[in-house]
Order: sequence, then C-alpha cells, then structure tokens
Amino acid sequence: MFDATQMTLVLGGLLFLVAFGVHIAVALGLASALGIYMMMDGDIEVVRSFISNTAYEAIRDYIFAVIPLFILMGEFLARCGAARDLFALVNRVTKWLPGRLGIATVFANAIFAFVSGVSIAAAAAFSRIAYPEMKRYGYDRQFSLACIAGSACLGMLIPPSVLMIVWGVITEQSIGSLFLAGIIPGFLVVGVYSIYIVYFAMRYPALVGEAPGAGVVSVSASGAAVAGGSGGRVSVSMPPVVEEDDFRKTIVGTLLVLLLILSVLGGIWFGIFTPTEGAGVGATMSLLIAIGRGMRMKEIFDVVLTVGRTSAPLLLLLVTAQLYSRVLSMTGITGAVQAFFLDTGLSPLAILGIMILIWFLLGCVIDSISIILLTVPVFAPIAGALGYDPLAFAMIGIIAIETGLLTPPFGILVFTVKAALPQEKISVGEIFRGSVPFWICLLAVIAMIIAFPGIATWLPNLGKTGV
Repeated sequence: MFDATQMTLVLGGLLFLVAFGVHIAVALGLASALGIYMMMDGDIEVVRSFISNTAYEAIRDYIFAVIPLFILMGEFLARCGAARDLFALVNRVTKWLPGRLGIATVFANAIFAFVSGVSIAAAAAFSRIAYPEMKRYGYDRQFSLACIAGSACLGMLIPPSVLMIVWGVITEQSIGSLFLAGIIPGFLVVGVYSIYIVYFAMRYPALVGEAPGAGVVSVSASGAAVAGGSGGRVSVSMPPVVEEDDFRKTIVGTLLVLLLILSVLGGIWFGIFTPTEGAGVGATMSLLIAIGRGMRMKEIFDVVLTVGRTSAPLLLLLVTAQLYSRVLSMTGITGAVQAFFLDTGLSPLAILGIMILIWFLLGCVIDSISIILLTVPVFAPIAGALGYDPLAFAMIGIIAIETGLLTPPFGILVFTVKAALPQEKISVGEIFRGSVPFWICLLAVIAMIIAFPGIATWLPNLGKTGV
C-alpha cells in the first residue's frame, strides 16, 4: 500500500519530468515504472512483466486503429482540395451576411472538422485558403487571423476528434457516444462564433471590407477592387464576390464530403458498424474521392507516410497513458485525490471550476493530448462521484482543454497560422490578441453545458433509444 511519500514521488516525479521538457510519453512511462517498482518492493522482473503486458493488451486493441484511420481520412480530403471547395461554397451561400468571409471560414471549418479529427490541419489549410481572400477584400488582419485560429478549434470538438478518441480510451467510454455528444456543442460553438463575427462586422464595417475608409480595400459597383483612403473615390461599397472557375465541380466535391460524413457518423449512430469500422469506411471513401479528384500515387504515399509519422507518437502516448492510469488506480492515488476534493466541503460546481482552471493553466504550457493524459485519469472519477454525467463532463473538459490552443505562450493553433503564412510579417502576439473573443466564446459554451448538460447528452441518449 502506498504512503504519502510514495504518492508524492510518483506524481511529483511526473510533473518534474514534464516541466523539464521530457517527452510526455517517456515521462508517463518512467513515472508508472517508478510506481510499480515501489509497490512491488523493488522487483524489476514484475515491473518489466507489467509494462510489457499492458503494452501488448493496448496495442492489440482494435480501437487504437481509429486514430490513424480518421487522420488518414482527413489528410486525403485536405490534400485533394476538399477544404477549398467547402470554403468556396459556404462563401457563396452566405453573401447576404455581414462579415461573410469570417462566417465562411467558421462554417467551412465546422464541415471540414467532420472529416479531419485534428485542428492543426484545419489551421494550416484555411490559413492558405481563407486569409488571402480576407486580405483581398480589406478585412482587418488581426480579425482575419483570429477567425482562422479560433474556428480551427472545431477540429478537436466536432467528431471524429482525436481528443475524443483519447478521452474514450483513457476513461473506457464509448467513442461512438462521445462522437455523438460532440455534435450539438460543436454547432453551438459555431453559432456563438458566428454571432460574434456578425456583431463585429456590423459594429466595425470598415474592418471587414464592407465600407470604404482609410487603408481599407473596397469594391466598386463594377466589382473592381479600389484602395480607399483620403484620396480614394469610392461611392459604392459592395459585398465581395469570390470568383470560382468551376462551381459545378465545387458542388460535387462538397456533396461527396457530406455523403462521407453522413455515411461514417450515421453508420456509427445506427449501429451499422463500430467506430473502428467506420474509420476504415471513411478512409476508403476519402481515398476514392481523392483519386477521383486526380491524386497521384506519389501523393497517396506521402499522405500515408505523413499519417504514420503523426499517429505513431499518439499510439505510444496512449500505451503509456493506459499504464499510468492503471498505476494510479492500483496505488490508490486516484482515490486519495478524490477523497481530498470531496473532503474539502466545496460544492460540486466549485470543484468543477477548480478542474477547469487547472485545464486552463495547463493549456498555457503543454499540448491538449498531454493534458488529457495527465489529468483525466484523476478528474473523471471525481466528476463521477460528484454526479456529473460522463459525456457532459467529457465535453466540458475537451472544450476547456481546447482553449489552450489559443492561449499564450504555446497556443499551437496560433503558431500554426503564423507558420502557414511565412510571407506575411505576423507576430504571434497579434494573433493571440485577436483570439481573445473566440476564447471567451468557448468559455460561454462551457457555461451553457454546465447549466444544461442535455446539450451533450441528448443525441447519445436518442441513439440508445433507437430513434
């Protein structure tokens, strides 16, 4: 049985290694090995056997194939131009909205999130697709970059999210249920983002290219772009119209993506296939779409290689995370932390607030998956003991962890947007400042789910009833 000193060594050792830059997978493995070593009174053979058995059981689980298959699905569609088609189509149908290029970025990111699973790919893709159009039509640069970085967060909330898969593996929850739980919160984030963008566009029309002014590119009645300023002679400001060479091809490409989304998520929802099988179906369909759009064998090989490089570290992380989670349970650390929180006398809402604050703070220094691996094995049992629905808590946690993608000093989406536009002289501080309203929007959605857990649980429960 562990004493307080041994518990401190295991948890403190893990945090020490992470703080000093040791890779999270290595840190989890070493901390777990230390815990087993102390629990088994220094028997190295038992430590070796425990680690090898855990690794074997984890790797042979088919659920781990979900990650590379869903990433593969997203990569095929990203490389073949599906993201560009989505943006072009949404841009056309929202021409009546103020700030429509920002709205198009958010909605295209939302649809693309259904096939990508990761936010970084969306941030990189839409930096190259949406930003040039926003720049062309006089959008404020900080606002444009913030729209791209903020809406890229949707890739981690709308299924098939890698964060949901990792959360499901760690907590042994149904990944299919987590996917369904993320749909309504995802669209709620889209709605809140859109309200903010429309408000910004109506409040500051000159900053979204919809009114002539100093330093703003306006569009004349003939459609020609004219630089506004003290000497600019622009009497009519018209919404920008993005030209498309082949609108029919755009429609077909978008319909194929929507068919893919409905096939995969619908199949999982109605029990036609498991999440792993759905990921395989999605990867196959996306490959066929990519080939139909002209992707060559060399490009296909590059996609597979890229996915392998991305997935291998994630799978190693999940193996060491499972080992870490088992050690926490076996040694009583999880129970001790749970008892500590429950014995404080704080209300469930206050304890949940502490957990969210910890996620916010960790989001400033480490990546999202690492935060889940470090905290969820401890926080999930506490939330269950407090009476929070596991699915609602998962959505609260994932959105709270997502905020770290936009917070300094290591907001990965901010750095991704900057790296995707090397020709622009952009500072990360500029993007961080512009992203603050989107961070607040995410916080507002967290508050909504806390107040109304049904936002996250309604769809999964509907699926269980067979409706």
